[in-house]
Amino acid sequence: MVIEKNEIKLIREIKEKIRKTQYESLKFVNVKLIQLYWEIGKALSQSNIEKSKTKLISSLSSELQKEFPGIKGFSQSNLKYMIRFYNEYNGVENLEPLLNEISWSKHIAILQKCKDNQEREFYILATKKFGWTKNVLINQIENKSYEKFLLNQTNYDKTLPNEIKKQGHLAVKDEYIFDFLELSDKYSEKEMENALIKNIRNFLIEMGTQFAFISNQFKIEVNNKEYFIDLLLYHRQLKCLVAVELKIGEFIPEFKGKMEFYLSVLNEKVKLPDENDAIGIIICKEKDRTIVEYSLKTSNLPIGVSTYKTSKKLPKNYENLLPTSQEISQKLQSFL
Repeated sequence: MVIEKNEIKLIREIKEKIRKTQYESLKFVNVKLIQLYWEIGKALSQSNIEKSKTKLISSLSSELQKEFPGIKGFSQSNLKYMIRFYNEYNGVENLEPLLNEISWSKHIAILQKCKDNQEREFYILATKKFGWTKNVLINQIENKSYEKFLLNQTNYDKTLPNEIKKQGHLAVKDEYIFDFLELSDKYSEKEMENALIKNIRNFLIEMGTQFAFISNQFKIEVNNKEYFIDLLLYHRQLKCLVAVELKIGEFIPEFKGKMEFYLSVLNEKVKLPDENDAIGIIICKEKDRTIVEYSLKTSNLPIGVSTYKTSKKLPKNYENLLPTSQEISQKLQSFL
């Protein structure tokens, strides 16, 4: 059967109406479910029944599953999460208005993995904004996206297009942990690069799940002169090439100029027509955050500066690097 052009348009419009209705229906059901779980958690939390909470939850779970055999969600573990959900979000100004924004399974993931209320707010709002599935949300939490957003040093706000700016911030960590490397006390940048290549799977996991490896010592040519980028990656969500430079010493402003040169050549000679402009990540052993800020101010190309460690042990002053509560709130508002 041949479908005319005007019929195709009509069919497309009707399909879109159905999808929209399905989404609104699911959203409505989710709101009602979250409200129900909130009320159950409240009732159990405030109960004065002289019976241990464990026995009360066991009895209630058994009775509810008998009474409503076709409805899932009344297991003992889920009832405990309802109590915790109510106790931890009740009266919290930045969280209580967000209860209906994501599904119950995503709320559980955030409850399990996040202790700080502003961190929870970040993941609830980001999940809503970017449409993360539960698995993507868990990966974002485990990949420290919240810490990345607060601490990473990039100039992406002024250099990336609006449609990928937010994802760009989440693509770069402030510090990478390369604890899988087996390096001597003294090693060269070449030895570090080779060790990363030998452990490419672990390296890409640490960089983030959206990165794909293209090449090391990637050759570019300008006027018959050859230059080599330490590592060239590709970011699937950003749809762009990612040039990575490895430095075993402290960051110095000259590194930025070299990266700008690489990015200009990649954009002109290597990137495909449907790809976004390349971004750069300079990974150093150490950095002075003020020097990095001044260096990136004058660049019109997207560059991030990170550090690396070969141990999981966090520095003693790590917590001191985090912004104040008020600064975090302001950053969350501007981001989301």
